[in-house]
Amino acid sequence: MESRIIIGTALDKHVRFYLGDTTKMVEDARQIHDCWPTSLAALGRVMSVTACMGLRQKAEGESITSTINGGGAIGTIMVTADSEGNVKGFVGDNHIYLKYNDSGKLAVGLAVGTDGYLKVLRSLKLKTDYTSQVALQSGEIGDDFAYYFSVSEQTPTIVSVGVLVDTDYSCKAAGVLLIELLPGHSESDIAYLEDLASKLEPISSVIDRDNDLEKYIKTLFADAEILEEAEVRFRCNCSREKFLANLLTLSKEDLLEVTKDDRIEVKCEFCEKVYTYGEEDIRLLMKYAENR
Repeated sequence: MESRIIIGTALDKHVRFYLGDTTKMVEDARQIHDCWPTSLAALGRVMSVTACMGLRQKAEGESITSTINGGGAIGTIMVTADSEGNVKGFVGDNHIYLKYNDSGKLAVGLAVGTDGYLKVLRSLKLKTDYTSQVALQSGEIGDDFAYYFSVSEQTPTIVSVGVLVDTDYSCKAAGVLLIELLPGHSESDIAYLEDLASKLEPISSVIDRDNDLEKYIKTLFADAEILEEAEVRFRCNCSREKFLANLLTLSKEDLLEVTKDDRIEVKCEFCEKVYTYGEEDIRLLMKYAENR
């Protein structure tokens, strides 16, 4: 079953929600990157939130890139999502498996670290890209995105995101819930959300038990109105031609360095696909570099 996100409003249209079952998307990422549990939980959380952010983009071809680096063992996490529901991502170290001793839960915050940042790049069609950045709060991902929405977008937002990993390291369940206040909200709306936030069950547990998104959102908001539903999936848009175009930007000296073996191999970090360029390609690259 494909991953999907429902979008709608509630509390007399004073809040907007994004609720998603992202299990298949996260499992596809696990298979591509051979992720161990803590690496998968971290990557899956960032993918799930960024998928929602990508759907907020208005025009075809617009995208969001979220980058997190907290100085922890997991390294950099980078995820890009577009307005069409295509999501791709990678994590610096795929093979991290850490647990907290007291709870036995996956130690995402420890693996990510807090000595760093969450950076969001908006690639807008026919407009200048926009970048904003906030300091990491916990490394647990959900808290960090909630802080980002509050500080950078001035939009108080509840963020619940989780990945449940099975004993065979596969993604058993993954989900995301964003609830953001809209203009015109009242004090009673704020009070309702504060109470709701204190009672929310981990979203991955909700999805694992029953992935009926429509039924669940009605348990949170009696007047929930679903306005849109979107499929999201792991899909990389890399190609041999795109990497060749990047190689064309290299200087002659750099090309000489990377072509010592009469071939160039380039691996896409997002999907692990490898592209090989042989002697004919190298001649073309060298000729272009010489004529610049």
